[in-house]
Amino acid sequence: MKTAAIIPVKSFKRAKTRLCLDDQSIADLCRIMLKEILYITTTSPRIHHTYIVTRDSEAADIASGFGDAVTTIYDRYERGVNEAVALADRQVVEDGHDASMVIPQDIPYIKTQDIDFMMSFAAPPDFAIIVPSRVFNGTNALIRMPADLMETHYDDNSYREHIKTANRHTRNAVPIFVRRVMMDVDTQDDIRFLLANVEKPHVAHKIRDVIHSRHRD
Repeated sequence: MKTAAIIPVKSFKRAKTRLCLDDQSIADLCRIMLKEILYITTTSPRIHHTYIVTRDSEAADIASGFGDAVTTIYDRYERGVNEAVALADRQVVEDGHDASMVIPQDIPYIKTQDIDFMMSFAAPPDFAIIVPSRVFNGTNALIRMPADLMETHYDDNSYREHIKTANRHTRNAVPIFVRRVMMDVDTQDDIRFLLANVEKPHVAHKIRDVIHSRHRD
């Protein structure tokens, strides 16, 4: 089974407004998290290729640092996550992938073994695997086979909506809980939770440095 990772990346200047941080701190956090996510997807033996969808030049530069393992799809209008995923779906299918794993850039604690675990629930020829956010209002991983099995519903209580949509498209719709994947970064509470539950010391150290440097300034 040939699986592609899809990572929608909002322009750093428009991202993470609920964090209530200055523009530079947000950009620094986005940079840290995107690099970590790309490292994981490009080193996972379960992921055959990674696609990021963005119009941000810095995000594209970061992706280019991973060479041929990552393809950047230019998101000219940046109309939201759902349109970004739809852009990627067309390319992923055209490139011959059987399945797709949509993940955000803001789950920096994900590990390759988490991808292994999620993929262990795969049930070809068609299935959907849905992992919620920590507070169960978002979707932090959506795995689909075929790669464009279903449309996405991000920014609309997406965990519930993705389960409903998946059930309309396949009998193999599986919601699962994966602790590190569920730990995203949208609010100050999320950052506090992340730093209180250190799964990757090197990532936590970088994030803590960004937050503390803001306070020193």
